[in-house]
Amino acid sequence: MTNAAETLAGRGLYDPRFEHDACGIGFVAKLSGAPSHEILSMALTAVGNMAHRGGVGADGKSGDGAGVLTQIPRAFFARELARLGVAHPVEDLAVAMVFLPSDRDASTTARQLFEQGLAQFGLTLLGWRAVPVNIEALGERARSACPTIEQALIGRRGIAVNATSVDGADVYARTTEEYERVLYLARKAIETSVQNHGLTDFSIPSMSSRTVVYKGLLVAPLLPEFYLDLRDPLFETAIAVFHQRYSTNTFPTWDMAQPFRMLSHNGEINTVDGNATWLRAREAEWRYAAEQRQSLDPQSSTSLLHTAIVEGGAALAEAVVQQGSLLNMRGSDSSKLDNVLELIVHGGRDIRHALTMLVPEAWERVPDMAPEWRAFYQFHAGLMEPWDGPAALVFCDGEVAGLALDRNGLRPARFLLTDDGLVICGSEVGAVEIDEARIVRKGKVGPGQMIAVDLRTGRFEENSDIKSALAAKQPYASWLASEMQVLSPASAPHIVEPNEPESTSSREAKSALLGELQRAFGYTAEELAVVLRPMLRDGQEPVGSMGDDTPLAIFAERSRPLFGYFKQRFAEVTNPPIDPLREELVMSLSFSLGRRGNLLEESPRHAHLLRLASPVLTDEHILTIRSLQDPAFASTTLRALFPVADGPDGMLAALDRLCQQAEQAVAEDKVILIISDRGVNEYLAPIPSLLALGAVHHHLIRLGRRTSVSLVVESGEPREVHHLACLVGMGAEAVNPYLALASVRALAVERERTAKGSAEESRPPAELADEAEHQYIHALEKGLLKIMSKMGIATVDSYCGAQIFEVLGLADEVVERCFTGVPSRLGGISFNELAVDVLEHHEEAFSNRLPLVANRSSLPHPGFYKFKKDGEYHSFSPAVVHALQKAAKGGDYAAYRAYSDLVHSRPPTDLRDLLDFVLDGEGGQFAPVPIDEVEPVESIVQRFSTAAMSLGATSAESHEGLSIAMNRLGALSNSGEGGEDPERYGDERNSTIKQVASARFGVTPAYLISGKELQIKMAQGSKPGEGGQLPGSKVTEEIARIRHTMPGVQLISPPPHHDIYSIEDLAQLIYDLKQINPTAAVSVKLVAEAGVGTVAAGVAKGGADVILISGHSGGTGASPLSSIKNAGVNWELGLAETQQTLVLNDLRGRVRLRADGGLKTGRDVVMAALLGADEFSFGTAALVAQGCVMARTCHSNNCPVGIATQRPELRAKFDGTPEQVMHFFLHIAQEVREILASLGVRSIAEIVGHTERLRQVRRGYAEADRVNVSALLARVDTNGAPISNTQPWNGRMTVGELNKRILDDLLAHPAFGASQPIETPIVHHYTISNVDRTVSATLSGEIVRRYGNAGLPEGSIQLNFTGSAGQSFGAFLSAGLQLRLEGQANDYVGKGMGGGEIVVRPPSVARYATHENTIIGNTVLYGATGGVLYAAGRAGERFAVRNSGAVAVVEGVGDHGCEYMTGGVVLVLGATGRNFAAGMTGGLAYVFDEQGDFAARCNTDMVEMGRLDEADEANVRALLIRHHELTGSPRAADLLARWETVRGSFWRVMPKGLEQVRLPQVLVKARELVAR
Repeated sequence: MTNAAETLAGRGLYDPRFEHDACGIGFVAKLSGAPSHEILSMALTAVGNMAHRGGVGADGKSGDGAGVLTQIPRAFFARELARLGVAHPVEDLAVAMVFLPSDRDASTTARQLFEQGLAQFGLTLLGWRAVPVNIEALGERARSACPTIEQALIGRRGIAVNATSVDGADVYARTTEEYERVLYLARKAIETSVQNHGLTDFSIPSMSSRTVVYKGLLVAPLLPEFYLDLRDPLFETAIAVFHQRYSTNTFPTWDMAQPFRMLSHNGEINTVDGNATWLRAREAEWRYAAEQRQSLDPQSSTSLLHTAIVEGGAALAEAVVQQGSLLNMRGSDSSKLDNVLELIVHGGRDIRHALTMLVPEAWERVPDMAPEWRAFYQFHAGLMEPWDGPAALVFCDGEVAGLALDRNGLRPARFLLTDDGLVICGSEVGAVEIDEARIVRKGKVGPGQMIAVDLRTGRFEENSDIKSALAAKQPYASWLASEMQVLSPASAPHIVEPNEPESTSSREAKSALLGELQRAFGYTAEELAVVLRPMLRDGQEPVGSMGDDTPLAIFAERSRPLFGYFKQRFAEVTNPPIDPLREELVMSLSFSLGRRGNLLEESPRHAHLLRLASPVLTDEHILTIRSLQDPAFASTTLRALFPVADGPDGMLAALDRLCQQAEQAVAEDKVILIISDRGVNEYLAPIPSLLALGAVHHHLIRLGRRTSVSLVVESGEPREVHHLACLVGMGAEAVNPYLALASVRALAVERERTAKGSAEESRPPAELADEAEHQYIHALEKGLLKIMSKMGIATVDSYCGAQIFEVLGLADEVVERCFTGVPSRLGGISFNELAVDVLEHHEEAFSNRLPLVANRSSLPHPGFYKFKKDGEYHSFSPAVVHALQKAAKGGDYAAYRAYSDLVHSRPPTDLRDLLDFVLDGEGGQFAPVPIDEVEPVESIVQRFSTAAMSLGATSAESHEGLSIAMNRLGALSNSGEGGEDPERYGDERNSTIKQVASARFGVTPAYLISGKELQIKMAQGSKPGEGGQLPGSKVTEEIARIRHTMPGVQLISPPPHHDIYSIEDLAQLIYDLKQINPTAAVSVKLVAEAGVGTVAAGVAKGGADVILISGHSGGTGASPLSSIKNAGVNWELGLAETQQTLVLNDLRGRVRLRADGGLKTGRDVVMAALLGADEFSFGTAALVAQGCVMARTCHSNNCPVGIATQRPELRAKFDGTPEQVMHFFLHIAQEVREILASLGVRSIAEIVGHTERLRQVRRGYAEADRVNVSALLARVDTNGAPISNTQPWNGRMTVGELNKRILDDLLAHPAFGASQPIETPIVHHYTISNVDRTVSATLSGEIVRRYGNAGLPEGSIQLNFTGSAGQSFGAFLSAGLQLRLEGQANDYVGKGMGGGEIVVRPPSVARYATHENTIIGNTVLYGATGGVLYAAGRAGERFAVRNSGAVAVVEGVGDHGCEYMTGGVVLVLGATGRNFAAGMTGGLAYVFDEQGDFAARCNTDMVEMGRLDEADEANVRALLIRHHELTGSPRAADLLARWETVRGSFWRVMPKGLEQVRLPQVLVKARELVAR
């Protein structure tokens, strides 16, 4: 079925490749296998109760998709066959659910093609059945796209002998598996045939003898209203899989609704681009093998099909690709995974085996994993790169159903088992009501884990059962031991032995040719000093601040390496980045070289690979690889050089030769192809390594031979982390940066020679050089992990070839040949210009060479990283800074105009520099208007805001000054992510935008109530996809108090929000914020990248009122230089794409669009408005107006003007005033007025989105003029669709019904809000279900409004609940509230809790042991600053993450417990998952270690473990007693009864170097009560 958006793909910047989705999923099953209608009814109830996890289209009724997958209801179809007058054994029946085109003629043709396909494979069409539907259940948009829905009822021809005829040859489908393979191949053939006939709106959601899928574009509760079959009592099944979809735009189509044929998916496959690339390479390989076989034997196709149907395996792979493409490239990430899962299952593997192979758990760094499990995973890593990302995957083949979770456990998955064999599993608990007395087990699926029901055996299988059975299928460990070769790690320390031969890199470091080679490859002295030297010294990449204000590579005066034209993409909203430091156990750089075996086969030879610890190779590694005699690792070198004498045209000819050599090498059975540019001299120049790699990689893919070889790049060009990431991301399995290695060795020796009098003088140069090489490689590896993690990718074999970049400035011919599939939206320079750049560097290196005399000329210093006179242009050059400050300080508009003219006379730097306004046109339709008729500056400035800059990164003086200025103007100021002093909330120092970032620093109920706008920060322009850090030197007593942390301790912001792992999670946080502060607007900050438009569409559908699109520049905090320079794109691209996508989705009127990222003038404002912005934010320019001199030392606490420092002596130098900032913004507004007048309009509102008033202009710079920005200017609105904001509020989020009821009940009570304290507790009772979310937050907000930040006295209000609480129960709880829940709760309990008490206990009839069963979900107490939680049961992953003040007692936690904790006390009365206390810098944790394995599960990088002392025992006992009193916990009672026996099994966990922990008042009171 054609995606409706594909017809729009050529219009502007919207690209359907970047659509994302997330969902609510689950299954219901009966272990006995007895079908019933009750199972289906439960599934429909469950999916209906997860409607809040789904998306709703712009028409308010069309859903993003919902559906169910069930067993074929035999009794139902027996009746339907009888109605059709067909006599056929219903046990043999297969059913195809078919979406036919709504056009009658197209539908007829499609039916004919379908029937021909069945006949081709010996299948009989028993009849067509029109599926009864109620079209009125659909929204307008879904109805207009609704296909004709019919079922094809299918049987096997010649049932008596179970024979089918395939192309005239008899084959026998004796088993159900063979029957399923015939149906599978037939479906593939039909789909290809229909596509070849140009028919659209056709798809086959299911075609099986086991299962059937009912799905569509509707909201989940309406499934049985639309599909009348689902109401029929005869529709009986023993399994029902359900799915509710949330798509990031409203172009979801009927066929993209889920479930798919074998799975339904909640989350995002981050690696899908790379997975698809490698699957296409495998397809080409299989097609090549089939063609080769057929060329030798023309009859082989018949025998191939026979073998494919009977045996599956490799024959099936070849047969499938002969029918058509394996992957539906128009499909979503979920559909592609389903495509591959189908193939592997039909190929012969059990569905549990197949999915474990595709989505493996983290095995590389888990020390306590069973060896046989590890061997299983390592073997399969050689077959298939992981499909990685936040994923909960429900799978079903009709007999086995289950759920698997990704390696990081990033989606919720809970299950229950009853005494009569009913299993319910899903994204939430409580979606189906089950008598608690029937339940014998409640659990969660953890990271990398799987559960399953097998109806053939009647067993419920947990993770250990499944994985042990899979690992025992083959002797994987012995296969690996006998077959796999291992290369030593490149970053391992090397001890030089006596008489050891000198290494190649050591010799080259001393070579007189080193300088020439550096120059030939474009090295600069600045790179050596700023980038390489810190890497070899510190073992990590260097950091900087204040963003990037240099031109794009295509605009740069001095040519840059090809890598500079590639911008890293990153995860935001739809999928989270990973923390590669605190959660390194899921990360891996290990990789294998060698020929990959067929993934549908299993044999010892599949393990015959060369295992690498990382993709970075030393010179010695390359020598080792070249010396290997094993034919499986036969290598050859492809020379990536071209004769200088051939001129620029010579490079393209050499590229052709390189591809031909690669093709010949494959024909000669070479396996490791080394693409090398060694040999550069005065006659030979290098082909850019990325260009050479891309050309060979894609050439081999097109030939169908890529998986037969491994590509290794041996190059002098790569030297930075970004360079390595580009090469690996574009397909290099390994990289040897030989010149960089030689350079760092030389730098180390030079450094030693200049270190006079230091201790290092006595160290041998070779030792220093070896250490430098080791440190440099470590920095490369660490940096690569960080770049991978930005996209949420954990393993390098999934990152390799994933091409997760965006091209800015390369011609289409270059991209199409060498970087096929990488987004490129601007055009740019061609092969010829690239060759000219190479030859210029070569000329610089060798032009002055005297015969036989090496000249090591000095390298250039272009001022790329910091302004240098006569160097690279910087948009905040000293002249610009001076001009801006002159205008701000004096308030003179003429001075401002001089500043503006200076800015806009610059060379092309940003994309807007290629644009100009369209003024008066023909007929005077754009005639200027008098400026007096244009809206006043007072109105214009209300659209302005200062960008988020946190208190801590900046000084209090600067932070408050910006707020005062913007409040006086009636504009907005942004608190940033560091919280704010509560004393500011009531005066003009209050920041009206309160930011909520990943660390949740200072996010209290009062903080949220004080904002007019609450902003969710998803990414930062200078380092999108990364966390932040505030050095300990900046964490003063004041900053620590505001952020609820410890003074002097480094503060870390995790890369992801731990409550936002998908788009529906973001919608939940928006909902949370709307509950506590219903009057505030909610904004979401995104960073520009390819695909940001579809993300923004999801954000709009999620209920945000404002969407901020931030450019890649800016940022006062510390950021890696590779991120500052290479991640994200200009705001112009992001804004234009977002504008176009929202307009296409009819969502633009719902939201206000805001732009930031280097805005400087009124001209910039008008440009942004024309591209679609309603509002405008300024960061760096506002700081410069305050007095910033762009010293770029923000991260070092040494700001010379007192803006970005906490040092008192430097803060004293701050002399900025609010008036300076006000002058600057008033000047901008005046310039806006003048431009509006010249455009003939009277207000900004009149121009928003009117891109026809912009045109591209030639600037007279050859390379810049090759850029085509027409896509930015496309108008995509039709039929009067809004192109600007038309409504004050989004309208999607309102206060929840239960929250309204609670607030009404309290407001009706005379004691609430009275001047006297509440002496008698106010008590209310409520029933709660999973649809009741963020319960109590609205009341908490009202308490803060009425009683202030301190809230109410303890126990003033008690709310009692019975049932299953929805997400965010007790979020942002304020002091004085007690919540008591008898039942269970979903994710985010106590999120942002500021005070009060939460008690969760199971019902009294519960039969299960509390400490062995899950009672609350994931990410509990995230960012809590106070209060107490008692939970009589286990919690999920990331319990108490970033807790900074709450006290909690829980009876077990999942992985990553107490991560990033900075305060509070946690007592765990049971088992923990892995990585406990990672990044913990404050507070205390106590853990009862009954099994004695906690030491292996605690991350001791930042904490120390110890046994309880007397004070600790008092803490633990007090909490145990209180826990037992409130919850009746049998676990607590047992531990208290056995205290003398068990106390030695408790551990205390506290941060290293922390001598004393301040106990929360709640714990102090508990101890006092016990003492009495």
